[in-house]
Amino acid sequence: MSYFSDLAQQYIAGSWSSGSGSWDIVDFNPYNGDKLASIAVATTDEVDQAYRSAERVQREWAGTNPYARRLVFERALRIIEEREADITAAIIAELGGTYLKAAFEIGLTKDMLREAMQIALRPEGRILPSPVDGKENRVYRVPVGVVGVISPFNFPLFLGMKSIAPALALGNGVVLKPHQNTPIVGGTLIAKIFEDAGLPPGLFNVVITDIAEIEDAFLEHPVPKVISFTGSDYIGRHVATVAASHFKRTVLELGGNSALVVLEDADIDYAVDAAVFSRFAHQGQVCMAANRVLVDRSVEQEFTEKFVAKVASLRVGDPADPDTQLGPLINATQADHLSTAVNEAIEQGATALLHGELDGTLMSPSVLTGLAPDASILHRELFGPVVLLVPFDGEDEAVRIANDTPFGLSGAVHTADTERGVRFARRVATGMMHVNDGTIADEPIVPFGGEKASGVGRLNGEATVDAFTTVQWISIQHGRSGFPF
Repeated sequence: MSYFSDLAQQYIAGSWSSGSGSWDIVDFNPYNGDKLASIAVATTDEVDQAYRSAERVQREWAGTNPYARRLVFERALRIIEEREADITAAIIAELGGTYLKAAFEIGLTKDMLREAMQIALRPEGRILPSPVDGKENRVYRVPVGVVGVISPFNFPLFLGMKSIAPALALGNGVVLKPHQNTPIVGGTLIAKIFEDAGLPPGLFNVVITDIAEIEDAFLEHPVPKVISFTGSDYIGRHVATVAASHFKRTVLELGGNSALVVLEDADIDYAVDAAVFSRFAHQGQVCMAANRVLVDRSVEQEFTEKFVAKVASLRVGDPADPDTQLGPLINATQADHLSTAVNEAIEQGATALLHGELDGTLMSPSVLTGLAPDASILHRELFGPVVLLVPFDGEDEAVRIANDTPFGLSGAVHTADTERGVRFARRVATGMMHVNDGTIADEPIVPFGGEKASGVGRLNGEATVDAFTTVQWISIQHGRSGFPF
């Protein structure tokens, strides 16, 4: 099948249909500008239909034996494995992802489906003691009901599935709103996978739309009890505010400004490799990417020479070419904003060891150093192939610089002394920190999430169970209670 023609529709209540909005979301290939699909937007009425459908079907799904539920995810995994070549082509076309990036995202997605098989069996109830004689306290863990998921454009298949698959496995219904730049890979492709895997029709729905059409209807609707959002901190603040005003829980996986720290005893060649991958994977469009590379001044010259040489060797171009390492940014607006930020930093005194050229949505790498501590570019997320080299004198200064950011998602430290690395990592205010590795990592049973402006809540493993279930206390009085009147 042709994903961009056959799946360019809404998926609501188990049916494929055109949106009833008066305008279209147009899906473009970010590398060559080719039009991939045109999709009439969903309206507030269709958002309502999607949520109501998920609510109706969820009641029966929640009562389904979890061993039966897990079979859906086994079949979904096989479908992805059988269609991996087609999914890879779709990621390259719609996201501008390279072959390496596509393989990485698909691998993570398959791992998440394997985890969903296990998570279906994970909720456990408890029996708790009581100070009242003859009373039995039971605590049941139950699905929240319906989850609203808003996915991003950078890893839309995986980051959508990261919430969708566990939420479904735990007995919930789901409505997904994918990013406008990735409506197929991040939206209806997932619907097709689950449809073919035998998920009950109507339990999972996809609405392709925009806030210009529906405003906050996706967040304000009375049906969803949890909103899972992955995206920028700016939009995340709005999501949190609206959801809280309607007494909804949120899981917010937001941006980052991660630091990869190279201490004086690090393996320099290995640290260079880790830093290059941590900054330039998927053109730097990764929330965990190492925006800042902090290097002890005693090894600054050696590291910088080797780092710049390796970055300069990265091949930029057509993501459909297997030799390409850096493809396009998602759209021209993102590319222009990033190029402007680089030029402003240079005007304010930064030194460009490499000054990336902009050609449409293709941007070659920039490496900046000599930044003033208050330079604005040091304190923001850079979603593209730009890296900031910052020297430091000693661990205390490195910790201070690493923490000098409103974000706290990921990070890494390189040292010959593993326990020294652990001690350093524990001083950094971030949700995740990696010793002698890159900043980009995600494993299906390890809690994933950030501190400060990088988000609220965690996903993966037991954290996901907490996110998409709630508890109910039921007490049983054996015999008679005594009442004061």
